[in-house]
Formats: sequence, C-alpha cells, structure tokens
Amino acid sequence: MSTTPSHVPVMLRRCLDLLAPALARPDAVVVDATLGLGGHSEALLAEFPQARLVAIDRDPAALKLAGERLAPYGDRATLVHAVYDELPEVLDRLGIPTVQGVLFDLGVSSMQLDEAERGFAYAQDAPLDMRMNQSTGISAAEVLNTYPPGELVRILRTYGEEKFARKIVDAVVRERDKEPFTNSARLVDLIRAALPQAAKRTGGNPAKRTFQALRIEVNGELASVERAIPAAVAALAVGGRIAVLSYQSLEDRIVKQVLAAGAANTAPAGLPVVPERYQPRLKLLTRGAELPTEHEIAENRRAAPARLRGAERIREEEAR
Repeated sequence: MSTTPSHVPVMLRRCLDLLAPALARPDAVVVDATLGLGGHSEALLAEFPQARLVAIDRDPAALKLAGERLAPYGDRATLVHAVYDELPEVLDRLGIPTVQGVLFDLGVSSMQLDEAERGFAYAQDAPLDMRMNQSTGISAAEVLNTYPPGELVRILRTYGEEKFARKIVDAVVRERDKEPFTNSARLVDLIRAALPQAAKRTGGNPAKRTFQALRIEVNGELASVERAIPAAVAALAVGGRIAVLSYQSLEDRIVKQVLAAGAANTAPAGLPVVPERYQPRLKLLTRGAELPTEHEIAENRRAAPARLRGAERIREEEAR
C-alpha cells in the first residue's frame, strides 16, 4: 500500500487490528467517516480484500485526491461528499442497513494543514479561512471580525481551553475596529503580544489554542462529533467494531462518554436479574485511550496528540 511522504496515517496498524475481527466476513462493509487523503481507506481496502468501503469527507478537494488514490480498487470504494454526522443518511441512500466497521480520524487533515491557503496552520501566513468545505459556511476571519466579544471569549475558553481568552479578545476587538482581520500572521502576532511572558515559555506556539477554537467553531466540529459517534454505534451490526482517533481533549471526552454509556449496564439498582434491554450494547476494546508509540511519533509528529478508542457491538437495540 502506498503513502505519500506528507501523509502517514496515524496509528494505522492498531486501527486495522482493532477492526480486523469484524471485517473478515465476505460481505463486510467498513466506513471511513473521515477520508482525508485516503491513507486509512487505502490500507483498509488492501488489508481486507473482501470488504466494501464507504468513505465520507466534507472537503471536495480531499475527495478528488483520495478518489485518484483509491481508483485501483474500483467499485469496492464508494466516496461520498458529506459531513460525518450525516452517516445515517449516507447509508440509507446507499441501501446499507448495517455495517461491520467504522473508523473516525477526527480533527483537521494533513492536506488541510499542508495547504497554506486554507488558513489552518498558525506557523505560516495565510488567509484566515479554516473551512473544511470552502463552498459553504463562514470563515475564521468572519468569526473574528463580527462575533460579539463575549461570544469570542466563550469560544476560546470552551473550544481552545484558553486561560487568557479575555486578554486575547480585548486585543482582537481593539484591532478589528482599526482594520478587519484577513490573515493569520496578524492574529498570531496579536496573540503573542497579548499573552503574559510566562505563558509563552511552555506549551508550544501560543496561538495553538486560539486557532483550534476558531477551527472548531467554523466547522461545527464538536456538535458533529456529538451526533456522529452515537450514529456510528447505531449503524454497527452485532459483532461490528468502531475505532476513533481524537486529537484534543474535548473530542476525546465525547467519544469516551458515548462508548462508556454503550458499555454500561443501565438497569435500576437492586434488580436480582438484569433484563436484556438493560444489558450493555458495547464491549470496550481499549483500556482508556491508547496512545501512539514513540516510534510512531518520531515518524509522524502529527501523531503525538492522538488518542485511540475502540468498541464492539455485542447486542441489538431492544425493540420498542
């Protein structure tokens, strides 16, 4: 299987191993809910030659590039332009009632980070866009230039876990009144100037948290994750498996809560025998979140923050 130098799929071997027991059957369907450049998808098709792939991405540019990469697999791969929380509608349109595997690789893709004009990376000057699908929605610049100060503070605190949100927003409001924000370098300089010296000594680029917060707001990422993970669990056949890669604590918390709830006994306390409808629907496949190895991080620095969780569907929903 090929990989481009700029795209090393994160925790690839472990993802394949987690999904393998569910994808051994001849009619298996696996969903790559976050296609990106297609590295995980290509590996799934190569590793499980009897499986059919449904791959989803909201970014038309990613779909085009990944489509070229997956072309040798012909009609085994179906690529769909959609957001991953639209998984139920996608499967319904394709006439697929249940699937054997689902993989999520959340966050921003390598291609989006590497293309300066997309505005995701704080390390290079670019237009403040950050939309994963540039044909719809508002840009990061529009958020910075038009949102009320209180809303900007909420976004930076909630989505970026930025302790100095108020200082940064005060500076943004002062500067946007003089001239609207259009490019990332000006915002990075403003953040550096607004933060106390002590806050700039640790934790990498001081703009990291603000850029994360803006990206999540622009793309509605957390709301999509909150809808997508339960939908993916619901789409799994008994014996089907889900694997989810997260890159920041807010995403990982949602994934953890959904999988833990599915693996919990929901019976009222004190029942001598637990009826079927209260039994767990999921079995957790990872103890907590698994981390990349030092070797993986050395090979691909973008793997460093990754957290992998997996679960297996062990029971149908109780009919109501």
